[in-house]
Amino acid sequence: MIARWLTDFRRRWLTAALSCGAAAALAVLSPLRASCFELPHENAVPGGIKILRLDSADSSMPYVDSDGHRALVIQDASTWVAVIGIPLAAPLGPRQIIVHEPGGRREIEFAVSDKRYVSQSLKVAPGQVNLSAADLARVTAERIRIDRALSHWSEPPPESLHLPQPVPGPRSSSFGSRRIFNGEARNPHSGMDIAAAAGTAVLTPIAGTVVDTGEYFFNGNTVFVDHGRGLISMYCHLSAIDVTPGQRVAAGTRLGAVGMTGRATGPHLHWGLSLNRAWVDPELFLP
Repeated sequence: MIARWLTDFRRRWLTAALSCGAAAALAVLSPLRASCFELPHENAVPGGIKILRLDSADSSMPYVDSDGHRALVIQDASTWVAVIGIPLAAPLGPRQIIVHEPGGRREIEFAVSDKRYVSQSLKVAPGQVNLSAADLARVTAERIRIDRALSHWSEPPPESLHLPQPVPGPRSSSFGSRRIFNGEARNPHSGMDIAAAAGTAVLTPIAGTVVDTGEYFFNGNTVFVDHGRGLISMYCHLSAIDVTPGQRVAAGTRLGAVGMTGRATGPHLHWGLSLNRAWVDPELFLP
């Protein structure tokens, strides 16, 4: 199964690379028709994505502000496109972004629709729900560190916005679900859980730079990868970490191995994607 998944992973990545190469060649002949970005699936709901074509004639990339955070902007053919992550806590109804261009500032409004996420009840050790003073202090410090990793910004764009699954195995539909631990409600689940045997290699879907690694109270052994312009991926509960902060990784690089460190009831990968500091559903980025 794993060998077949690795073959499929390489095939998907090579197809995307060849598509971009063909687009680059086409750009020489017809710049207006060229595009090497496959956009994610749009779903304008809390935890989803809104894709906005900015219709800007300026050759320089506009700066797009979403709730005070810089948003991902790419060039698709002759058009600048903003790919906006919508926070899980976003209210329903109208939502605005601010576009800053050489000619001035303008607002674009779009609507956030409703999506009903399921509730999920889990039994864990009481000490992982009702934290001691020492554990609470640790978690608070870790939140600051995680926020620093998610706020990392690098200028080159992601090499693709279609991300193959980083580990083989069945995917749960747990993103956005309300976690209830031992009868106590907690924050919605902010990633995708993929069931896999302990020790299975976890590969980065696209190229990036490792911005942090560490062992966290809830997430266990964790790796953060910056893919460019505000797209950050997170890999949790690893049994081993095989990369170091600052390391540049190509698509398909082994980041670590599946485990059940931190708060986990069995071996699996928690895969999170943050876009303009908002956790978004990784399923929207699957090819």
